Amino acid sequence: MTFYKHFSPLLAVVLALYSFSSIAQSQEKIVVVTNLNNDVQVLDKKGIIDLFMGKYSAFPNGRQATPIDIELNDELKGQFYKSLVGLPLARVNAYWSRLKFSGRVKPPAIEQTIEDVKQRLEDDESALAYVYESYVTDKMKVVYRFD
Repeated sequence: MTFYKHFSPLLAVVLALYSFSSIAQSQEKIVVVTNLNNDVQVLDKKGIIDLFMGKYSAFPNGRQATPIDIELNDELKGQFYKSLVGLPLARVNAYWSRLKFSGRVKPPAIEQTIEDVKQRLEDDESALAYVYESYVTDKMKVVYRFD
């Protein structure tokens, strides 16, 4: 019985901290970033939609673009696509399932974690990814900010 007396308040504190961090992160702004050496200085929302939804595979300057999705952060990915195209992640995944089956369009490349995305952005000038603004490093260039 003593175990439960001590465990219950501890569990409440842990759950409260987790909830607070989730709320804080869900309110953080999402930005679209590329490699610091990429020639592109800014993209508009339509251009980002075209790149992440498979309509185009190049930046406006004609250079190859490699959009990157984050596999293991469904919250960030869901917020990004909801802000970008107004669709829940399930609908975006269904969209890509149909397009991949047709073989005409290539979906965004996939990196597992935010750390993998950061490394990819450092190594690949064509990479384009979405991150929370607090994740931006001095090796990234912000090309779009969601309001």
